[in-house]
Formats: sequence, C-alpha cells, structure tokens
Amino acid sequence: MTAKLIKGTEIREQILEEITADVAEIKEKHGVVPGLVTILIGENPASMSYVTLKIKTAHRVGFKEVQDSQSVDISEDDLLAIIDKYNNDDSINGILVQLPLPDHINEKKVLNAIDPDKDVDGFHPVNVGRLMIGGDEVKFPPCTPAGIQEMIVRAGVETSGAEVVVVGRSNIVGKPIANMMLQKGKGANSTVTIVHTRTKNMDEHCKRADILIVAAGVPGLVKPEWIKPGACVIDVGVNRVGEKPSKKDPNKMVAVLRGDVDFEAAKEIAGSITPVPGGVGPMTITMLMKNTLKSLKFRLGVQ
Repeated sequence: MTAKLIKGTEIREQILEEITADVAEIKEKHGVVPGLVTILIGENPASMSYVTLKIKTAHRVGFKEVQDSQSVDISEDDLLAIIDKYNNDDSINGILVQLPLPDHINEKKVLNAIDPDKDVDGFHPVNVGRLMIGGDEVKFPPCTPAGIQEMIVRAGVETSGAEVVVVGRSNIVGKPIANMMLQKGKGANSTVTIVHTRTKNMDEHCKRADILIVAAGVPGLVKPEWIKPGACVIDVGVNRVGEKPSKKDPNKMVAVLRGDVDFEAAKEIAGSITPVPGGVGPMTITMLMKNTLKSLKFRLGVQ
C-alpha cells in the first residue's frame, strides 16, 4: 500500500487563508495589520530570491512589509542601529535579518540584538529558552520545526505516546523539533529519541519510530529497511544532487532535489510521508507569517 502524501504545498494554502482572514478581522477591529521588516545585506542571489518570496507571501496575507536593503560593506554598528530602530517601531511586529552576513559582522551579536518579542524566526536565546520551558511561555517556535509539527497534526497522525525519532541535532531543526514533540499539548506528548553522526546502530533506533523526522542533510541516508511499516516519515532534507532540463523550458537547466530518505522505496512502507520538493519546504515561510501575526496579537492582547 502506497503511503499517504503529506503535501506542504496544500497545507501552506490552508494556513495562509487562515492568516489572511485573521489579518482582515484585526484590521477591521483594531485598524492595524502585522508589520514585517526584512533586512538584507549585500546581493547574495540565494538570499535575494528567498527574501523576494517572503515579501510576496507577506503582501498576499495583507501584512505591512518593509524591505530594508543595505550594502555589503555596512558596519556592524550601523546594522545594530537599524535593528534598534525597528525594535522601537510599534508598526513592526517581526524583524528578520537575512543570513548569511558578511564576515566582518558578528552574526550572533546581530541576532541577539533583535527584541525577543519581535524575533519571529525564534532564534534569540530568550525564545530558545521559552521553547524549552514550553506551554504558555512559547511565543515563536522556529519556523521549520513549527511547520513540521503543523504537518503532522493536520495529517491526522497521533502523537500522544508515539515513538518519535529525530535524525539530526541542528539548532535550527533537530533540537527544537525534538523539544517540541516531547512537550505537553496538542501535536506533542511523544517519547523522543535524537540520533546523529555519532549514534551507534542508527538503523535500530529508526525502526522503532512511529514518527520519523529526518533532518541530516545527507541524500538518501535513511534506507527503506530502517522504516517501521505504517510510520509517518517527515523528510526535511533538500539536497541538490544534479541538474536536469526544465519542463517549461528544455533549454534551461534546473536543480535535481533529493531528500534524506529514499522516497520511492519508503513510500511503499510508510503510512504517510512528505515529498521532496513540496513537503516541508513550503511550510517555513508560512510559519514565519504565522509568528508575525502572533506577535501583533500578543501586542494587542487578543487571541
């Protein structure tokens, strides 16, 4: 039996429609909309492409969107002053500094300068601490882990008491999603194991998983025989493994993307699985919009 596909592209549309409706209601009742600023340093093509997608999504859901582009030679002090300006701007609810930053700027110092109550990426140490405590303390869960949890919930997968195995221990995905899945609450209450490059018998751990979340950045790492029949498999990996002619324009080459799981074989064993592309990827910017909306709601004192 072929696994049910958990499509991030479809879930994204549902959530963005919900956000758009919320924004319209808040605008009618309170006369304000969420404000999001994206600070881009330099002209890195990948960063510019990603920022453009954020701007497009913000406009779609009715946000006020500010694009603050700065030259690559901006000083650290000047960048910190810009962040301080937006920290004190009540019309801005979310502040994003697009990474990577130039070598002469201390990335940690910059990210820590963002007001934790406007840190909609969820990377500030205060928000990492809030996530660890859990419950009502959590304001902004990191966007990719939040997207993963949302996908699991909306796919109807039971998490309470489930064995969850997370492959990978990054600060951006592995550690936060493990912490989120073990908390008390909806989409959580799981028994969580983290495996990584130094784990012995990784396959044996993965075989126990009712929910297998793979975020290792190694194409095809998880073999089909590692998957428990009927398990929910969330593949976070997006790995470029080559190029192929575009379907729209055969003269143009596009990247061949592959996940961390052998998808074709895994889908015959798993109960549900995310594809690559079109799985977890579309959820990250979506949850960024949700966090920005939450930031405004916190300020207004509304649910």
